[in-house]
Amino acid sequence: MVTPIPHELMTLDDWDALPEDNSAQYELQDGVLVVSPKPALRHQEAQLELAVQIRQQLPRDHQVVGDFELVVKAGPPPTVRAPDLIVIPRGGPQKRAETNAVRIAIEIISPGSRSTDKHLKVVEYAEAGIPWFWLVDLDPPAPTITVFGFGAPDDGYVESQTAVGELVVREPFPLRIDIGMLLGPASW
Repeated sequence: MVTPIPHELMTLDDWDALPEDNSAQYELQDGVLVVSPKPALRHQEAQLELAVQIRQQLPRDHQVVGDFELVVKAGPPPTVRAPDLIVIPRGGPQKRAETNAVRIAIEIISPGSRSTDKHLKVVEYAEAGIPWFWLVDLDPPAPTITVFGFGAPDDGYVESQTAVGELVVREPFPLRIDIGMLLGPASW
């Protein structure tokens, strides 16, 4: 299925009317349709491994979900992202998440998303009030997870840590992540 190319800024209704198309990754940035290639195998393995590690440690009333629509800004014009992973309460929406329900948003950097993930999404997620943002970088010399959270009121995110080897956080839940496992069996 080929997605039609919009010729003007899209609304949430326009976004919802798009045909289902799993051949690429779609997001909406300030009303502009952004189309990216599907993540490579290494990215997908890291996403799955991270989801498994988080899921095993979450309280029962929360879940980790991958590639779930997130309305960062309703607009107009709207911004809709699809973070690699989000942690949300169980029993929430079935179609897309609202930012006030997201406890952690996680992006894994891909070659074509480095600038967007490291700069734009950090600002967007902070402005949307998502309490915690994790940025996973799989590139050498070693994979890292950088954790952002709120500092002083109205200051946006501050980097609380960049972990190599193991990430240990207490908020919003106690979690321990073996970062080396994100690279798959060859790294074990």
